[in-house]
Amino acid sequence: MKTATLGPAQRAEALARMAEQELDILVVGGGVVGAGTALDAATRGLATGLVEARDWASGTSSRSSKLIHGGLRYLEMLDFALVREALKERGLLLQRLAPHLVKPVPFLYPLQHRGWERWYAGSGVALYDAMSVSSGHGRGLPVHRHLSHKRALRVAPCLKGDALVGALQYYDAQMDDARYVATMVRTAAAYGAQVANRARVVGFLREGERVVGARVQDVETGGEYAIRARQIVNATGVWTDDTQALIGERGQFHVRASKGIHLVVPKDRIHSTTGLILRTEKSVLFVIPWGRHWIIGTTDTDWDLDKAHPAASSADIDYLLEHVNSVLAIPLTRDDVEGVYAGLRPLLAGESDATSKLSREHTVAHPVPGLVVVAGGKYTTYRVMAKDAVDEAVHGLDRRVAECVTEDVPLVGAEGYRALWNARARIAARTGLHVARIEHLLNRYGSLTEELLELVVGDPSLGEPLTAADDYLRAEAVYACTHEGARHLDDVLTRRTRISIETFDRGTRSAREIAELMAPALGWDSAQIEKEVTHYEKRVEAERESQRQPDDLTADAARLGAPDIVPL
Repeated sequence: MKTATLGPAQRAEALARMAEQELDILVVGGGVVGAGTALDAATRGLATGLVEARDWASGTSSRSSKLIHGGLRYLEMLDFALVREALKERGLLLQRLAPHLVKPVPFLYPLQHRGWERWYAGSGVALYDAMSVSSGHGRGLPVHRHLSHKRALRVAPCLKGDALVGALQYYDAQMDDARYVATMVRTAAAYGAQVANRARVVGFLREGERVVGARVQDVETGGEYAIRARQIVNATGVWTDDTQALIGERGQFHVRASKGIHLVVPKDRIHSTTGLILRTEKSVLFVIPWGRHWIIGTTDTDWDLDKAHPAASSADIDYLLEHVNSVLAIPLTRDDVEGVYAGLRPLLAGESDATSKLSREHTVAHPVPGLVVVAGGKYTTYRVMAKDAVDEAVHGLDRRVAECVTEDVPLVGAEGYRALWNARARIAARTGLHVARIEHLLNRYGSLTEELLELVVGDPSLGEPLTAADDYLRAEAVYACTHEGARHLDDVLTRRTRISIETFDRGTRSAREIAELMAPALGWDSAQIEKEVTHYEKRVEAERESQRQPDDLTADAARLGAPDIVPL
């Protein structure tokens, strides 16, 4: 299979091709569900297109807790089917579909009551492990273990001695959510899907009652394309209702946005060898290992303001700090926070009690001929959502279509990953890069690492780390543009890398260096470089200002002070 590249030329060609021929399926929305739907459709042999109004994963799918998990708390709600489904998907991703991107991560659950809590929580975690193994895809993760008070503090010295009487430790998995989506889009393209980001649906084509295509605006150039498709899948997450409104039809359900925020702090601020999961009055709070950092989250509050740029308020940040500090021996302060990000969960809100209870489950509907809607769900079960959406769309095609095969289709970079991992010391010796750099690349690109190393052979300066963000190589900024569809500086700093949340300067010190690396690949002149850097600096300042505001209303107003980057 030829690996697809998502450079500027491929994007332009994809838009032209989509407009030239009728597609079987056009997917609207380039988050994890949309990308998964495009991959599912393409691997069934369907002529498939995928369009995204902004960047791949620029909405909810880049702002999650970055966990692939069964949802331990859903066991308490007795939602066994959802947990079983998610645990099966977790195993598939770890073992077969994306071992280069999805990794095991340990969590410690502190016990605060003697006797009954260890039995109660232990039974739940034991059931969690048993359901994982019974799914047929649970091998590869250690089973849970019970820890005494002394042993728990040895594993997590950061905890206050009186914050626990003992603990349970269990395993889940994590990934870089935005990188995962970009990799899936490339996989779909490799199987024949035509894909284009910064291509916004501005209307639908109708023939009588039937939806027969979409009017798509190229946000970069201003051109408009009429793309005809026998079936369209609306996979726009929290924008589902807005997309539905373009056809003037009342939806069968509505999607409500719930805001969750996360803090990022340096690794040395919390002394622990394991992640933490803590109970709050409303839900659970995670402290998640993230390279040289920790991610702390999340909140869960209604949000009905700007969907493109949800803002974290000062009250949100205080809430997380207060809850995590309740168990930490050395409390965190605002000065410890490197990064803050906010995302919106798409929750189903129906017009009846039965529908409103769907919550994190997903639903698929066919509101008008030619248009399928998929909404709700959680990141871990994206593949099941995609399968259900394509199954529904297939009903509208007048021919026999193959069954879903994505359970056996690894993402690009997965094939050969383990062999290259075993050879990492040899690769380091061959390239002159430190073995830690090779490990970093393999865990972000898998076997596609060879493509980055070719860039370094062509220009050895690309093998150097970025000056103000030395976790990343200069080659990664170039590769993001030539192979991964990055169109703007913001795409690289916030999604292809995580510099925007992993440095105290939020990426502003890296902005000019990265923009200059991107310029040749994207044909930028000095004026465009300046525009990109200025826009990014304004974006960071608007976000900082929003995080100083007392509530959602004022935070939203402050964040909107920096509009999106204007087209090229």
